[in-house]
Amino acid sequence: MTYGLRLTWLSVNGPLPTVVKQITIALLAVAIGRLLGRLLRLQKASNYLGQHARQLIENTKPDDPHRFGNGMNACAILFCASPLGILGAVHDGLPVEAGGMGYFYPLAVKAVMDGLAMLGFVALFGAGGILAALPVFVFQGTITLACSFYAEPFLRSNSLLDSVNAVGGLIICTVGLIIFEIKKVELADYLPSLAVAPLITWLWK
Repeated sequence: MTYGLRLTWLSVNGPLPTVVKQITIALLAVAIGRLLGRLLRLQKASNYLGQHARQLIENTKPDDPHRFGNGMNACAILFCASPLGILGAVHDGLPVEAGGMGYFYPLAVKAVMDGLAMLGFVALFGAGGILAALPVFVFQGTITLACSFYAEPFLRSNSLLDSVNAVGGLIICTVGLIIFEIKKVELADYLPSLAVAPLITWLWK
């Protein structure tokens, strides 16, 4: 939650009217993005993948001959389908400041969480759980590289980067609400907000 708030804070800057405009755009993008996410059934797709991984975990026994494959598939699905992993990979490729590094903190937090979860999975799946790190690395690395080499130059040149970072920070904040069971948030449905924010900013110029 801290790193999400920090990302939004760093992205909302300028005189008061500009700040109010940026916050308004971010809130509109989150609202519209959620509607698009629900139409696209993103959270339902994420839940379906999570349930499939859960079935693999529940049906795998220590002496199961398919233990290795089930472990790799279950862990890869859980770690790749997580909205925080996608958000973290996106912002890892989108620096807050020109010429700076990507905002890697959310992805680093996600890596720590995955590492702790992996301790339990290794006991059940053995090497299959550990090797799940390979598809996760490829998946998240591809998103980061695509954002760094293609999205970032376009967003930066058109002064649209701050809007994406501001919205991303707000969405990242909601992860804490889910973890602490304060509120059930359909996080995957908010992912389209990252594309809606620069569009609204472009039209509002």
